[in-house]
Amino acid sequence: MALNGRLPDLKGYTDALLNWVGGRGKILIVVHDNPDPDALASAMALRHLFAVRTNREAIIAFSGMIGRSENLAMAKNLQIPLTPFQLIELKAFPVVCLLDSQPGTGNNALPPGARVDLVIDHHPMREGSATCKWIDIRPDYGATSTILYEYLRVQGISIGTKLATALFYAIKSETQDLGREAKRPDREAYLTLFPLANKVLLNSIVRPRLPREYFAALHSGLRHARIYGNVLVASLKHVQFPEVVAEFADLVVRLEGVETALCMGHVNRQMILSIRTESQELNAGELLRTVVDGYGSAGGHGMMAGGKLNETDESDEAMTATEGLMIRRFLEYLGVVQGEPECLIP
Repeated sequence: MALNGRLPDLKGYTDALLNWVGGRGKILIVVHDNPDPDALASAMALRHLFAVRTNREAIIAFSGMIGRSENLAMAKNLQIPLTPFQLIELKAFPVVCLLDSQPGTGNNALPPGARVDLVIDHHPMREGSATCKWIDIRPDYGATSTILYEYLRVQGISIGTKLATALFYAIKSETQDLGREAKRPDREAYLTLFPLANKVLLNSIVRPRLPREYFAALHSGLRHARIYGNVLVASLKHVQFPEVVAEFADLVVRLEGVETALCMGHVNRQMILSIRTESQELNAGELLRTVVDGYGSAGGHGMMAGGKLNETDESDEAMTATEGLMIRRFLEYLGVVQGEPECLIP
């Protein structure tokens, strides 16, 4: 059953989905690489839905790492059960769900051609999703967690404190407190979940202790940031965890006079890229897919996008060359003249 956009009969859809899932066997929930709060909370919510309505415990699998301190605190303090994907025997699961990602995007551990039965996402629909049996893709929503909140609500399932905290924090972080790409359903979920969330747990997630490597990455990014008019590009060079690249992009796009930012970092023979924009005329996802075309994969939507290049040479010379290529493509797409840039930190 393929659906795209807010569902006119969500109760009927979820009833049919649960009836189909309940008649099968083991359930696997896969989230994207280096899962963020939206992926983690969505998986937690779907697992709860299956447990209550089908009496089956789903396995949540992820790949990459959870390196950002807030995400680590979320997984630990909310006791989200996570299994590394490399420990999963895929053929043992008659039901495979993919959340906050889609088949063929290159940002999840599912092998090419792997069967996906259910996909739930808030990014634009990709060609690989068309073969899935159950599809709920809503690019007009600010967070996948909002979709899962609606599943629980329409099924009349109570939301406990930890799950409410997870869903609230996911919507809060994904939409930057409803200020980025949030729509009416996101606002409704945010305001309903806030009174249910544990504020002490929420504070422990929002304000975790930070390792030295975090500040070293910020220092490197600021030192290598260059400004071309209203565009900023920056390399954090070697980073300890990939999420810091997106976090840095969120920070520097707030610089006065900057409208669009491209940030890059290198970890485990991968080059991580992140774009943030305040422009209403740009689509960050389309922009980054064009930048990495032929070299890697990318995804995203209006104001934010992420991508990666695999098996990159991590020598200083090769890193500089690859970064230079990505920057040239980025500036050419935006029509920015590649003159002498201004250093953010002189």
